[in-house]
Amino acid sequence: MNHIEINVSNLQKTKAIYADLLCLLGWEIYQEWTLGFSYQKNGLYLVFVQAEDSHKESGYHRKRIGLNHLAFNVASIEQFEHAIKLLEAKKVQFLYKNRFPYAGGDAMKRCFFEDSDRIKIELVLVNSEVSL
Repeated sequence: MNHIEINVSNLQKTKAIYADLLCLLGWEIYQEWTLGFSYQKNGLYLVFVQAEDSHKESGYHRKRIGLNHLAFNVASIEQFEHAIKLLEAKKVQFLYKNRFPYAGGDAMKRCFFEDSDRIKIELVLVNSEVSL
């Protein structure tokens, strides 16, 4: 895969959630322009573009046809915990809190939340041998 491009309703709100999180996960800023920005890691880049006003009305919902969610690997328990604290400070909407950290099943620790457009994001602790 080369890149994923996501149209967003409010570029500044999106950047406020993703910038610190992606840097924490080892992504680097790749491009930045008036109506968008992108981050890159291991040859893959993730692009966020401001949607035109005429296309924002219907909004996004992960259960419609299209993208359901994005899942990011997290390398260590420390990085996982740091990411959760970062997201708590940003007051994101966490999902499945009653099943945290095993909402995706007992095999791996995961954290699910929604970004400012309600796109579901999943953080997956790659080495889930370590207990929380």
